[in-house]
Amino acid sequence: MQPDIPHKPTGHLVGEVRLEEAVALPRIAIEAVEPAVEDGRFAAKGVVGGEVLVNAVIFADGHDRLAARLLWRLVAQEHWTAVPLENLGNDHWQGRFVPTQVGRVVFVIEAWWDEYATYGYELMKKFSAGVPVKLELQEGALLLDKAIARTSSGEQADALQALKAQLGESEAVEDRVKLLLAESTVELMAHIDARPHLTRSRLFPVEVERPLAQFASWYELFPRSETDDPSRHGTFRDVIKRLPAITAMGFDVLYFPPIHPIGRAHRKGPNNSLEAGPDDPGSPYAIGSAEGGHEAVHPQLGSLEDFRELVDAARSQGLEIALDFAIQCSPDHPWLQQHPGWFTWRPDGTIRHAENPPKKYEDIVNVDFYAEASIPDLWLALRDVVIGWVEQGVSLFRVDNPHTKPLPFWEWLIADVRAHHPKVMFLAEAFTRPAMMARLGKLGFSQSYTYFTWRNTKVELESYFTELNQPPWRDCYRPNFFVNTPDINPFFLHNSGRPGFLIRAALATMGSGLWGMYTGFELCEAEPVPGKEEYVNSEKYQIRPRDYHAPGNIVGEIAQLNRIRRQNPALQTHLGFQAYTAWNDNILYFGKRTDDRSNFILVAISLDPVNAQEAHFELPLWELGLPDDAATHGEDLMSGHTWTWHGKTQWMRIEPWHLPFGIWRISVPAV
Repeated sequence: MQPDIPHKPTGHLVGEVRLEEAVALPRIAIEAVEPAVEDGRFAAKGVVGGEVLVNAVIFADGHDRLAARLLWRLVAQEHWTAVPLENLGNDHWQGRFVPTQVGRVVFVIEAWWDEYATYGYELMKKFSAGVPVKLELQEGALLLDKAIARTSSGEQADALQALKAQLGESEAVEDRVKLLLAESTVELMAHIDARPHLTRSRLFPVEVERPLAQFASWYELFPRSETDDPSRHGTFRDVIKRLPAITAMGFDVLYFPPIHPIGRAHRKGPNNSLEAGPDDPGSPYAIGSAEGGHEAVHPQLGSLEDFRELVDAARSQGLEIALDFAIQCSPDHPWLQQHPGWFTWRPDGTIRHAENPPKKYEDIVNVDFYAEASIPDLWLALRDVVIGWVEQGVSLFRVDNPHTKPLPFWEWLIADVRAHHPKVMFLAEAFTRPAMMARLGKLGFSQSYTYFTWRNTKVELESYFTELNQPPWRDCYRPNFFVNTPDINPFFLHNSGRPGFLIRAALATMGSGLWGMYTGFELCEAEPVPGKEEYVNSEKYQIRPRDYHAPGNIVGEIAQLNRIRRQNPALQTHLGFQAYTAWNDNILYFGKRTDDRSNFILVAISLDPVNAQEAHFELPLWELGLPDDAATHGEDLMSGHTWTWHGKTQWMRIEPWHLPFGIWRISVPAV
């Protein structure tokens, strides 16, 4: 049977509009606003002192001139700051603002018909073409009268009256036209414009964070391994002794895996074995024991007072402490006894251990966010864990596997924490599908682990770095290029030796404003579990003392790379990447530069850790406004050597046994 469709519509379809609605619709279109994440559903990312560049497409019917401005303010404030938008041509407009405080900012775009600019444009065209403009001059006088009647400022009214008097005293048409088109007249009339057909866009949010959200060098270590004897558990006080060396390498964030009590039930032994000896420390990710849960510290590391002393000592040396926020429990966690309703129990009374096939984590169980007893108590308890560590001086959290927890939970928790502690930041440890990684950034994660670890070829790296510079990633995602982690011993490093580690360090430090390394990387540790991207004798399951002065280390090179980053603003973000031409598929050649080109860095990295590589390459003289035969000044930022390049096409040779990369600052020689 066919459905009974009425002949007369009871309403209007999407895309249709009634007359009374049509006459009220704006005549000006404001489209393609950037930065905008899902049309303003989520906040774009910004940092204090960093310019927010706003773009939009603005147009209207007819040939009338338009004017537009950008209004912005902190959500917590009422006063708007207004910034004019510049017409770039072809309906594209641009403006910018620089937030000076941490917090959420909103901006809106206003556009209107610029009555006086339209009048002036037509007057100029007619007068220049020799067309009589007697009536146009009368129209100009009327516009002045309307402006006088409209203004509430005595100063503006006086200026307009003086202008009108001067216009009446001028007899020559040319003088009157010149007066009406004068820059001072146009500026004065713009301030008093009636703004016909004023149209306002929707509000667009920007989450403004500390500069550390965009530019930071992370160093990860296990506090228990800060010892010279594998039978003696390292402590927070041992870590304090190590702080000067970490600072000297140029790091500003020191990150710890979980520092909480470790359960004994199903504790893992060395190399993730199922049998642990009585003295095996277990995995710190098996959180919770009789000594406490997520709010407590492992007794062998020291006391909570010792931890606060470490936080203060680190801060005095320019380091911030980041803690791992891992939402998982050992079977011994107090929550299993205190809040059994927060977990899902199997028919035989047991709990399924955590799995990430083929990996199994017999020493870990997961909470159930949507169990009846969990809402809201579990959510609030986890929030309180974060707040508790914030009160101990922690403002950075590396979140373990956030993509396996509910997205609504993260949207709520991050917003709730930052509402009271706006300096707090969250790093997402999410190696998963692109859509999920981007979504975590949209929900509020300040930065994220990335696919960088598995990008090795020139094509892969160029493509990935370029993708991160484009929407939507550019506005919602800050990549932290970790070169390794306790769980990831990249295949590239297994047999590439010292040059391979330098290659990956250069790629990470030059490719993004955020990078990180897990301790041992500076010693070129790479012994794998055969055939796997895992470390043999993993530190996750045993204490591993190290000799940080061992021969062959790259401590000096890492320190210099971090120094170069601090001295060159172009390198303090992943944005601004531009691949350039080098005729060798084994050499990645790119540039990073500030908007005004005052800081212009060229980077050439050989991706071959064994053989020397050569290539002709192009200097991007066109970006400096120079001809192809121009001279440019070059400076090697690793060695300090300087020279003058002549012309666009140059030649390089990179020898991995010497240094597998070059970092050059290019500038125009002083005349």
